[in-house]
Amino acid sequence: MPARDDLDVLATHLGVPLDREVLRHALTHRSYSYEHGGLPHNERLEFLGDSVLGLVVTDTLFRTHPEVPESQLARFRSAVVNARALAEVARGLGVGQYLLLGRGEEATGGRDKGSILADAMEALIGATYITLGLDAASGLVHRLLDARMTEAAALGAGLDWKTSLQEVAARIGAGVPVYVVDSTGPDHAKHFHAAVTVRDVCGEGEGNSKKHAEQLAAAAAYAAIVEAHPELVG
Repeated sequence: MPARDDLDVLATHLGVPLDREVLRHALTHRSYSYEHGGLPHNERLEFLGDSVLGLVVTDTLFRTHPEVPESQLARFRSAVVNARALAEVARGLGVGQYLLLGRGEEATGGRDKGSILADAMEALIGATYITLGLDAASGLVHRLLDARMTEAAALGAGLDWKTSLQEVAARIGAGVPVYVVDSTGPDHAKHFHAAVTVRDVCGEGEGNSKKHAEQLAAAAAYAAIVEAHPELVG
C-alpha cells in the first residue's frame, strides 16, 4: 500500500513542528532510495538519533536514580532504547503507515518490521535534533519514553533474569548457572524448553524462542534462591 501523505498528522502526534521534507527524509528507507535514483535515505539521521537518544536517556536515568550503580543503570537504559521498545513506540504513533519503502520491503511486511520501525524512530529523533536543537529532541524523547524509563526502574531484577540470576548466584558462592535447552516442532514454529541449574536449585521455562525460555527458567531459579536467602534483596 502507498505511504500516507498527511505528514502533518504525524508531526502532531510527535509534538514537533517538522516540515514535510524533513519528515520524508526521516521516513525514507534505503530500499526506496535505491529504487528512486538514490534519494537521500534515513540512515545518517538514524545514526545521529541513536546518539541523541542514548544521551537523553542516560542523562535522565543518571539524575533520577543517584543511588543505582552503573551496571543497573546500563540495564535500565538497554530496556528503554532497544529495538523492540522503539518499534513499539513507532507502532503506537502509526509510523509504519508513513514509511517510504522499496517494493521488496513493502511486499514482505516492512511497514511492521521491528528493525525498520526502530530505525525510523531514531531517524525522527535525529531529524528533530538537527532541525530544532537538543531541547526539542530531548522533549520528544521524554514524551515518548519517560513511561518506559519509569517502568524499567520498577522492574529491577526482571529486566534481565539471566544476569540477575548470575549475580545472585555469585553472591551465595553457587557458581555459574548452567542452561540446557531443548526444542520441539518444525523449524517455522519451534517451541523451546529451558532448564537452568545453580548448585541444588533448578528453574524451568518454556517459550517460542530460546531466549524467552531461558529468561523464564532464570526467573524461576532466581525466585527459588531469593526465597531461600531473603537477605539478598533485603
